[in-house]
Amino acid sequence: MKHKILVTGASGAFGRLTCIQLAEKGHQVVGTMRSLKGKNTEAARELKSAGVGLVKMDVTDEESVNSGVQSAIEMMDGIDTVFNNAGIGANGILECFTAEDVQKIFDVNVFGVQRLMRAILPHFRGQGKGTIIHTSSCIGRITTPFLAAYSASKYALESLAEGYRAELAGFGIESCIVEPGGMPTAFMGGMIRPGDTERTQQYGEMANLPDASLNGYVQYIETIPEQKPERVAEAVVALVDTPFGEKPFRTVVDFSGLKEPIENYNKVLQQTTKGVYTANGVENLLTLNKD
Repeated sequence: MKHKILVTGASGAFGRLTCIQLAEKGHQVVGTMRSLKGKNTEAARELKSAGVGLVKMDVTDEESVNSGVQSAIEMMDGIDTVFNNAGIGANGILECFTAEDVQKIFDVNVFGVQRLMRAILPHFRGQGKGTIIHTSSCIGRITTPFLAAYSASKYALESLAEGYRAELAGFGIESCIVEPGGMPTAFMGGMIRPGDTERTQQYGEMANLPDASLNGYVQYIETIPEQKPERVAEAVVALVDTPFGEKPFRTVVDFSGLKEPIENYNKVLQQTTKGVYTANGVENLLTLNKD
């Protein structure tokens, strides 16, 4: 079955590769990015050459999100799948991020998701069917030093996805989360740094650790042949091609040693969630309406 798919954050590695792989499989795809020019010129050219439609969308701007979704619906004569992929990273000592820094992270990774969901869900509910795929992270399941501000936004995303899964299943809307490990992409180099540099200096030698830790991690994952963004794109394509109602809620994509422990954690959470829902008499909310 061929799908009509909207992909946010199409200028980044995950989004761009996913758009291209989906188009190669014969799906209709519209990718979004804040601008089709400047640093995104080459990505836009590559996507257009692959047959991917493009619309401008800034997920931090509600009007931009609403108009972008409407444009995508018009371009494809509908949407049945959304890959909620736009995101930004952050690296640094947590105290040294100002409230405004953290707000900027959440504005993309959390509030941007909420804006897109509010824009697309009336369309999905109207047609009685839809698929939502979210890009989370393995460190949206476990927090590591210096990446906590980013992790917090992904923890929040995971919670939103859990809530939407339960509240939308009865409308025939299925939800999925993809949890990649760290990948050697430009995402790593574009992370937000703490804005309070004076506070950072108060940490002495520790102030050097966030960059040293990140650089060391990037060097490590670059030695793992399979730890690359293509694997994430393949996982998303596999989810899209999995029959409706048979998709796993969470998919971990990692080859650096995180996959098994994160999957074990997810299994325990799944069992706990089912137990809590059953105890509260709402276990039916975990059942997808396939009619």
